Amino acid sequence: MCELLAMSANVPTDICFSFSGLLRRGGDTGPHRDGWGLTFYEGKGCRSFKDPEPSYQSRIAKLLEQYPIKSEIVIGHIRQANRGGVRLENTHPFERELGGRMWTFAHNGQLSDYKDLSLGCFEPVGNTDSEFAFCYLMGQLKQRYAKAPSNPAAFGRFVAKQADMFRAKGVYNMLLSDGRWLFAYCSTKLHWITRRAPFGTATLLDNDWEIDFSKETTPNDVVSVVATQPLTKDEQWHAMKPGQWVLFKAGEVIASN
Repeated sequence: MCELLAMSANVPTDICFSFSGLLRRGGDTGPHRDGWGLTFYEGKGCRSFKDPEPSYQSRIAKLLEQYPIKSEIVIGHIRQANRGGVRLENTHPFERELGGRMWTFAHNGQLSDYKDLSLGCFEPVGNTDSEFAFCYLMGQLKQRYAKAPSNPAAFGRFVAKQADMFRAKGVYNMLLSDGRWLFAYCSTKLHWITRRAPFGTATLLDNDWEIDFSKETTPNDVVSVVATQPLTKDEQWHAMKPGQWVLFKAGEVIASN
């Protein structure tokens, strides 16, 4: 299985600390050796870094671990391939344009009995079940919304309905964003945490790095992080239940079930 990482913040924030913990699970403390990727949103635009190499050995990953790109929404993924070869086109996150916005998707799990679904105008570039599921979801969003969604709760319920269908076909932990909202859905395992004042210290599980967030933030900052498994050993993470979803905006939970 793969591992997911995401961040939603109310101010541009770097994800170096969290990514440092995650990348070591890509070939060092974990078996996820088949590629990795990070997508950073900046307004309506986004920039993605992807590599089919293990994140622990990737020079690009090492750069991002130390280079503090500031963003309000980030989606990340480290891959353990089950469908589709270890190639760049099969590396998450995947992106598509809809309604004048760039949508980003990452998936952890394995699906079956999905190829009979109609994709509409969105087609996969690679040959993973994950990208196929993303293209299907984008087709459903295109049919449902003539414009960008404006009701967070209704949007969350609609995406969750599609996710429930895929969960019936296997394991479908997923992340989705259009640069405004961050949607997280749990099929088997997903955790999240919101950090706000008063900020304290945290220590990574997979790396000898302790950080004092009070020295890196202002009292008004709100930052939420989503990960397959908790990244720190001295903070209280929320464990999501199968079928549960959460929608974040500017670091806050704005809708959930």
